[in-house]
Amino acid sequence: MYPPELVKPMREDLTSIGFEELHTVEQVDEAIARKGTTLVVVNSVCGCAAANARPAARISLQNSKRPDHLVTVFAGVDREATEKARDYMVPFPPSSPSMALFRDGELVHMLERHHIEGRPAEIIADNLTEAYNEFC
Repeated sequence: MYPPELVKPMREDLTSIGFEELHTVEQVDEAIARKGTTLVVVNSVCGCAAANARPAARISLQNSKRPDHLVTVFAGVDREATEKARDYMVPFPPSSPSMALFRDGELVHMLERHHIEGRPAEIIADNLTEAYNEFC
């Protein structure tokens, strides 16, 4: 478990742009069950989350089509919530950071760590906006 003061600015990278933090299994279940589209970001303390994933999420939301709901779990902090979110992402193996787009509870697009690590935020955002344009 990471100290709250360490992860606070990393959480705020997403909450400041409208992401809702999910801390419990029940919150994850409720978020995934919502009608419409839901982007789930599995946040992380790693460098690729800071340099690539969180900036990509921010950039992607400038698109005219965007998810109805924005939620996040924090790997290594919100352990049970993260595990539950990952259960919805099967058959993809757990990875942090990662991003998943759901429509009416069904997984329709997935970005795993290997899609994020080493790629510029703009490229990742382009991938997300293509998914938004198709599914949102």
